[in-house]
Amino acid sequence: MRNKKGVNQFVIIFLIILFGFGYGQNVRAEGLETHNNSEIKKVNPEGKKLEIGKLIIEHITDAYDWHILSMGKHHVTVPLPVILYDQGHWVTFWSSEFHHHTVYKGYTIAEKGINQGKIVRIDKAGNLVRPQLDISITRTIAALMVNSLLVVILLLSVAKSYRRRKGMAPKGLQSAFEPLIIFVRDEIALSSIGEKNYERYTPYLLTLFFFIFFNNLLGIIPFFPWGVSVNGNIAITGVMAAFTFVITTFIGNKHYWKDIFNTPGVPWWLKLPFPLLPLVEVVGIFTKPIVLMIRLFANMISGHTVIMGFVALIFIFGKISMGLGYGVSVVSIGFSVFLDFIEILVAFIQAYVFVLLTALYFGMAIEVPEHH
Repeated sequence: MRNKKGVNQFVIIFLIILFGFGYGQNVRAEGLETHNNSEIKKVNPEGKKLEIGKLIIEHITDAYDWHILSMGKHHVTVPLPVILYDQGHWVTFWSSEFHHHTVYKGYTIAEKGINQGKIVRIDKAGNLVRPQLDISITRTIAALMVNSLLVVILLLSVAKSYRRRKGMAPKGLQSAFEPLIIFVRDEIALSSIGEKNYERYTPYLLTLFFFIFFNNLLGIIPFFPWGVSVNGNIAITGVMAAFTFVITTFIGNKHYWKDIFNTPGVPWWLKLPFPLLPLVEVVGIFTKPIVLMIRLFANMISGHTVIMGFVALIFIFGKISMGLGYGVSVVSIGFSVFLDFIEILVAFIQAYVFVLLTALYFGMAIEVPEHH
């Protein structure tokens, strides 16, 4: 019993050190290491006050390379391919070219304005112009590929285990995934869509659930090749919400559309001459996926922002006094690790809410009213 308790304590201490070191490296990577004057000048050569908020925003937004860690003045970065279509031809190069050249092949990364952080072309008049098409592999896309590959490998392994051990008790990964699969099937798909149609939409709901859940979990790990909040990118959540919107629209039966444009039991003056209620229902068709998109995006980006804010406090106070910085670090890292465990719970809750609402929309679209 004592050995088990000791092991648990060791695991907790190890996780605190692990996440604390990881987030410390992440903040150092953004140039918040304020003890070294040369580093301050490097990040802020004019000697102005460091803009912590701006640096945190730069950390949680997308980038054209993948920064791993900093060792003094040296930065370990994985370059990513830049793929542009502009002025009638394709332009490709590695993002590391921007480390050696401020402007490369006429392109640079905008430092301010509406295109801040984006690749722009400098035209003959000196104006910054966005290329016609930018399909570069950014940090979010690279993390999306890594995470998706991992999820596919795990789920294929579980599927193979199901085929090999048909009728037998689950084992290994199968025993870990089966409760989640049954939960999505019975508590979400069956209860929201109905016994008659739930099996048709369960594969899509399972795909959504595991995609969101694993991206949320892997975004918490502050080490390469993870640590990127994929669902903290509104384009990713927007695509998932768009799929839900398209499927809901196409599977909607006549009762679904009738309830929208001619809701039974509603007074005629709410339908004619000004179709107030139908207008509200039509707007609701579009607001439902928008809510799905924004809810997941906002929840995932806010957690990372708060954690980075706590870690940044170490370097803010460290600039005043090294001893004060070390003192604040204990509290900041403690809160950061605590929030990490909260984010594990949030990762599951957000996947559950997104899939539950999707299932409810499907259920409403194919529901047939009972006539007594």
